[in-house]
Amino acid sequence: MRGPFFYTLLDIRRWFGWMPPTLASLLILFVLGAFVALISGFIINRVLTRIPGRRSGSLIRTAAVTLRHPAQIAITSTFIIFAIPALDLPVSLAGSLAHLFAVVLVLAFGLGLMKSARIGASSYISHIDASADDREEDILGRKHLTQVRLLQRMAEIIIGVLTIGAALMTFDPVRQYGLSLLASAGAASIIIGFAARSVLTNLIAGAQIAVTQPVRIGDMIAFNGDWTWVEEINSTYVVLRCWDKRRRIVPLSYFLDNPFENWTYNSAELVGAVYLYLDFVAPMDMIRTRLGEIVEACPEWNGKDFSVQVADASERTIMIRITAGARTAVRSWDLRCAIREGIVSWIRLNCPEAFPQTRFSAHASEGDGMAWGYDGPSPMQPRIEGRSGR
Repeated sequence: MRGPFFYTLLDIRRWFGWMPPTLASLLILFVLGAFVALISGFIINRVLTRIPGRRSGSLIRTAAVTLRHPAQIAITSTFIIFAIPALDLPVSLAGSLAHLFAVVLVLAFGLGLMKSARIGASSYISHIDASADDREEDILGRKHLTQVRLLQRMAEIIIGVLTIGAALMTFDPVRQYGLSLLASAGAASIIIGFAARSVLTNLIAGAQIAVTQPVRIGDMIAFNGDWTWVEEINSTYVVLRCWDKRRRIVPLSYFLDNPFENWTYNSAELVGAVYLYLDFVAPMDMIRTRLGEIVEACPEWNGKDFSVQVADASERTIMIRITAGARTAVRSWDLRCAIREGIVSWIRLNCPEAFPQTRFSAHASEGDGMAWGYDGPSPMQPRIEGRSGR
């Protein structure tokens, strides 16, 4: 196989005998390399991207489109590396070209591995999305999504570091430096650890979060008094999306070093509370019945958690606490708003005396002076009339 390949290149080389040897060899090399790149791209586009099938065929088509350019670069580099010895090139130039395309081949291979990891993660995530009815309630799906995303990014980092290291190790000075660095690995690790301790801390935190999962993609978290959703978990930081579309960038280590509220850790269901301040004359039986009707009519209610209790009383009002459960935190907010609106409108129309009132009364004391008295119906007018009749 190698013999016919060399002989074919030599025959092509003879066609350009009228040109300077080095220039002719370089021209043949790059023209053939471009031809090989075009042929490989044509095969990928025309053959692999048209493979039928839903699952396996779709995966092959996606991989063909994503890996097209790394595959073209790798095939072309391999062809040029094998073609260089058959052409009439100076030894120094041939060695430099072979080294250059060997580095390009290593980088193309590493890029292909990184994209392959991304394809695998995307395929798994699309399977999760297709099987999930409600992302907020799919705790297991979000758990897998977080693990896959974090493992994908860690794999990309490791592949990138190894690829760059392999490319640099093809240079003799770097290889010798690497061997000497291994001899003093203890001191080097200490220096690197101090220089990149924040990066390493977040990388280790990412591995811990992928395993223990105190926070997942899609979780709702109470962060500094705001409602936030975990929009993205990167290798070193987390993107939190606030209810008003603001984004908060938080280091991964924060979620291991500080307490926080995760409202969707085991379940997306949440019990919300509504507080009403009413007068002592409020008809509680009627209000409790009406609240039950309001909650049952709300589509956000989960059908399980509901209670109405007089939770507190002061010298002027009583405090009513209404609790109702919803399937998600957002639905809980809407449910509480609907309860407030419905019960306030009903009280205003049917028993407005139930709203908090301020009472004032004055009555005559035994010494003909006026005394300011209790917080109830005023007896002031009858007593004044009695005095004026004397």
